[in-house]
Amino acid sequence: MNSMKIRRTTIAVAAAALLPFSVAACSDSGSDTQAAPSATADDAAKATESTSADDAMTGDQPFGPACAGVPKEGAGSFDGMAKDPVATAASNNPALSTLVAAVQKAGLVDTLNNAEDITVFAPTNDAFAKIPKADLDKVLADKATLTKILTYHVVGQKLTPKQLENGSFETFQKGMVTTTGSGESYKVNDTANVVCGNVKTANANVYIVDTVLMPK
Repeated sequence: MNSMKIRRTTIAVAAAALLPFSVAACSDSGSDTQAAPSATADDAAKATESTSADDAMTGDQPFGPACAGVPKEGAGSFDGMAKDPVATAASNNPALSTLVAAVQKAGLVDTLNNAEDITVFAPTNDAFAKIPKADLDKVLADKATLTKILTYHVVGQKLTPKQLENGSFETFQKGMVTTTGSGESYKVNDTANVVCGNVKTANANVYIVDTVLMPK
Protein backbone atom coordinates (compact mmCIF):
# COMPACT_ATOMS: atom_id res chain seq x y z
CA MET A 1 0.00 0.00 0.00
CA ASN A 2 2.74 2.41 0.92
CA SER A 3 4.44 1.59 -2.37
CA MET A 4 1.31 2.44 -4.34
CA LYS A 5 0.89 5.74 -2.50
CA ILE A 6 4.48 6.66 -3.29
CA ARG A 7 3.96 5.89 -6.99
CA ARG A 8 0.78 8.00 -7.14
CA THR A 9 2.51 10.87 -5.41
CA THR A 10 5.44 10.68 -7.84
CA ILE A 11 3.14 10.71 -10.87
CA ALA A 12 1.22 13.68 -9.49
CA VAL A 13 4.41 15.62 -8.88
CA ALA A 14 5.69 14.85 -12.38
CA ALA A 15 2.41 15.93 -13.93
CA ALA A 16 2.46 19.14 -11.95
CA ALA A 17 6.00 19.80 -13.06
CA LEU A 18 5.15 19.26 -16.74
CA LEU A 19 2.01 21.39 -16.71
CA PRO A 20 3.76 24.81 -16.88
CA PHE A 21 5.79 23.67 -19.89
CA SER A 22 2.65 22.47 -21.67
CA VAL A 23 0.90 25.78 -21.00
CA ALA A 24 3.96 27.72 -22.15
CA ALA A 25 4.14 25.69 -25.35
CA CYS A 26 0.48 26.37 -26.10
CA SER A 27 1.01 30.04 -25.34
CA ASP A 28 4.02 30.25 -27.68
CA SER A 29 2.09 28.48 -30.43
CA GLY A 30 -0.77 30.95 -30.14
CA SER A 31 1.67 33.86 -30.22
CA ASP A 32 3.19 32.57 -33.46
CA THR A 33 -0.24 32.25 -35.06
CA GLN A 34 -1.11 35.84 -34.16
CA ALA A 35 2.22 37.18 -35.42
CA ALA A 36 1.92 35.55 -38.85
CA PRO A 37 -0.67 37.97 -40.32
CA SER A 38 1.48 40.93 -39.24
CA ALA A 39 4.51 39.49 -41.02
CA THR A 40 2.41 38.83 -44.14
CA ALA A 41 1.10 42.40 -44.13
CA ASP A 42 4.64 43.74 -43.83
CA ASP A 43 5.74 41.57 -46.76
CA ALA A 44 2.82 42.80 -48.85
CA ALA A 45 3.68 46.42 -48.05
CA LYS A 46 7.29 45.84 -49.03
CA ALA A 47 6.19 44.15 -52.26
CA THR A 48 3.96 47.12 -53.11
CA GLU A 49 6.80 49.55 -52.44
CA SER A 50 9.10 47.45 -54.60
CA THR A 51 6.56 47.40 -57.45
CA SER A 52 6.13 51.18 -57.25
CA ALA A 53 9.89 51.62 -57.31
CA ASP A 54 10.15 49.29 -60.31
CA ASP A 55 7.46 51.27 -62.16
CA ALA A 56 9.36 54.49 -61.54
CA MET A 57 12.64 52.95 -62.66
CA THR A 58 11.13 51.56 -65.86
CA GLY A 59 9.72 54.98 -66.77
CA ASP A 60 6.10 53.88 -66.55
CA GLN A 61 4.98 57.22 -65.14
CA PRO A 62 4.53 60.58 -66.91
CA PHE A 63 7.56 62.86 -66.62
CA GLY A 64 8.66 66.37 -67.49
CA PRO A 65 8.14 69.94 -66.23
CA ALA A 66 4.81 70.51 -68.00
CA CYS A 67 3.26 67.50 -66.25
CA ALA A 68 2.83 69.71 -63.18
CA GLY A 69 0.18 71.66 -65.07
CA VAL A 70 -2.00 68.62 -65.74
CA PRO A 71 -5.17 68.60 -63.58
CA LYS A 72 -4.95 66.30 -60.56
CA GLU A 73 -8.51 65.03 -60.92
CA GLY A 74 -11.21 64.65 -63.53
CA ALA A 75 -11.19 63.80 -67.24
CA GLY A 76 -8.10 65.95 -67.86
CA SER A 77 -5.99 64.21 -65.22
CA PHE A 78 -3.56 61.43 -66.07
CA ASP A 79 -6.01 58.84 -64.75
CA GLY A 80 -8.87 60.44 -66.67
CA MET A 81 -6.96 60.61 -69.95
CA ALA A 82 -5.99 56.96 -69.63
CA LYS A 83 -9.67 56.03 -69.96
CA ASP A 84 -10.33 57.94 -73.22
CA PRO A 85 -9.01 57.58 -76.77
CA VAL A 86 -6.34 60.10 -77.64
CA ALA A 87 -8.32 62.86 -79.40
CA THR A 88 -10.95 62.84 -76.66
CA ALA A 89 -8.28 62.76 -73.96
CA ALA A 90 -6.46 65.73 -75.54
CA SER A 91 -9.69 67.72 -75.61
CA ASN A 92 -9.77 67.53 -71.81
CA ASN A 93 -6.29 69.02 -71.46
CA PRO A 94 -6.41 72.87 -71.55
CA ALA A 95 -2.78 73.09 -72.75
CA LEU A 96 -3.70 71.25 -75.97
CA SER A 97 -6.74 73.25 -77.04
CA THR A 98 -5.10 74.62 -80.23
CA LEU A 99 -4.07 71.12 -81.28
CA VAL A 100 -7.57 69.83 -80.64
CA ALA A 101 -9.08 72.64 -82.74
CA ALA A 102 -6.65 71.80 -85.56
CA VAL A 103 -7.50 68.09 -85.37
CA GLN A 104 -11.19 68.95 -85.60
CA LYS A 105 -10.63 71.26 -88.59
CA ALA A 106 -8.71 68.49 -90.36
CA GLY A 107 -11.43 65.94 -89.64
CA LEU A 108 -8.99 63.63 -87.85
CA VAL A 109 -10.86 63.07 -84.57
CA ASP A 110 -12.27 59.68 -85.55
CA THR A 111 -9.01 58.65 -87.24
CA LEU A 112 -7.03 59.23 -84.06
CA ASN A 113 -9.65 57.87 -81.68
CA ASN A 114 -10.08 54.65 -83.67
CA ALA A 115 -6.38 53.97 -84.28
CA GLU A 116 -4.79 51.25 -82.18
CA ASP A 117 -1.48 51.41 -80.34
CA ILE A 118 -0.12 54.73 -81.60
CA THR A 119 2.18 57.47 -80.36
CA VAL A 120 1.24 61.13 -80.65
CA PHE A 121 3.71 63.99 -80.31
CA ALA A 122 1.29 66.66 -79.13
CA PRO A 123 2.32 70.33 -79.51
CA THR A 124 1.17 72.65 -76.73
CA ASN A 125 -0.69 75.89 -77.28
CA ASP A 126 2.63 77.69 -76.77
CA ALA A 127 4.17 75.57 -79.52
CA PHE A 128 1.53 76.75 -81.98
CA ALA A 129 2.01 80.32 -80.71
CA LYS A 130 5.61 80.23 -81.99
CA ILE A 131 4.22 80.16 -85.54
CA PRO A 132 3.41 83.67 -86.87
CA LYS A 133 -0.35 84.17 -86.68
CA ALA A 134 -0.76 84.85 -90.39
CA ASP A 135 1.06 81.60 -91.25
CA LEU A 136 -0.91 79.60 -88.65
CA ASP A 137 -4.23 80.97 -89.90
CA LYS A 138 -3.22 80.02 -93.45
CA VAL A 139 -2.37 76.46 -92.40
CA LEU A 140 -5.58 76.08 -90.40
CA ALA A 141 -7.56 77.14 -93.45
CA ASP A 142 -5.83 74.62 -95.73
CA LYS A 143 -7.16 71.17 -94.83
CA ALA A 144 -4.66 69.24 -96.96
CA THR A 145 -1.64 71.03 -95.49
CA LEU A 146 -3.06 70.83 -91.98
CA THR A 147 -3.67 67.08 -92.33
CA LYS A 148 -0.12 66.60 -93.58
CA ILE A 149 1.33 68.43 -90.58
CA LEU A 150 -0.88 66.75 -87.99
CA THR A 151 -0.38 63.20 -89.27
CA TYR A 152 3.38 63.86 -89.17
CA HIS A 153 2.98 63.94 -85.38
CA VAL A 154 1.58 60.38 -85.22
CA VAL A 155 3.57 57.12 -85.19
CA GLY A 156 1.87 53.77 -85.71
CA GLN A 157 3.19 52.11 -82.56
CA LYS A 158 3.31 52.85 -78.85
CA LEU A 159 6.78 54.17 -78.11
CA THR A 160 8.33 53.83 -74.67
CA PRO A 161 10.81 56.40 -73.34
CA LYS A 162 13.56 53.82 -73.85
CA GLN A 163 12.77 53.66 -77.57
CA LEU A 164 13.12 57.45 -77.82
CA GLU A 165 16.77 57.40 -76.74
CA ASN A 166 18.00 57.07 -80.30
CA GLY A 167 15.11 56.32 -82.63
CA SER A 168 13.76 56.91 -86.11
CA PHE A 169 10.10 56.23 -86.79
CA GLU A 170 7.73 56.43 -89.75
CA THR A 171 4.71 58.64 -89.22
CA PHE A 172 1.14 58.46 -90.52
CA GLN A 173 2.22 61.14 -93.01
CA LYS A 174 4.89 58.64 -94.25
CA GLY A 175 7.75 60.96 -93.28
CA MET A 176 10.26 60.07 -90.57
CA VAL A 177 10.75 61.58 -87.13
CA THR A 178 13.93 61.12 -85.13
CA THR A 179 14.21 61.11 -81.36
CA THR A 180 17.16 61.44 -78.99
CA GLY A 181 17.72 61.74 -75.26
CA SER A 182 17.63 59.75 -72.05
CA GLY A 183 16.12 59.74 -68.57
CA GLU A 184 13.52 62.52 -68.59
CA SER A 185 15.06 64.67 -71.34
CA TYR A 186 14.18 63.98 -74.99
CA LYS A 187 14.11 65.84 -78.29
CA VAL A 188 12.18 65.18 -81.47
CA ASN A 189 13.88 66.13 -84.76
CA ASP A 190 16.47 68.00 -82.67
CA THR A 191 14.04 70.92 -82.39
CA ALA A 192 11.13 69.96 -80.14
CA ASN A 193 11.58 69.21 -76.45
CA VAL A 194 9.35 66.68 -74.72
CA VAL A 195 7.88 68.71 -71.85
CA CYS A 196 5.52 66.03 -70.52
CA GLY A 197 6.19 62.51 -71.70
CA ASN A 198 4.74 59.03 -71.45
CA VAL A 199 1.15 60.19 -70.94
CA LYS A 200 -1.19 57.22 -71.41
CA THR A 201 -4.54 57.30 -73.17
CA ALA A 202 -6.78 54.35 -74.01
CA ASN A 203 -5.10 53.83 -77.40
CA ALA A 204 -1.92 55.90 -77.40
CA ASN A 205 1.21 57.05 -75.66
CA VAL A 206 1.45 60.84 -75.79
CA TYR A 207 4.58 62.97 -75.62
CA ILE A 208 3.69 66.64 -75.26
CA VAL A 209 6.23 68.82 -77.10
CA ASP A 210 7.05 72.54 -77.12
CA THR A 211 7.43 72.93 -80.89
CA VAL A 212 5.25 72.00 -83.88
CA LEU A 213 6.97 69.39 -86.05
CA MET A 214 7.15 70.23 -89.75
CA PRO A 215 7.45 67.47 -92.37
CA LYS A 216 10.04 67.95 -95.09
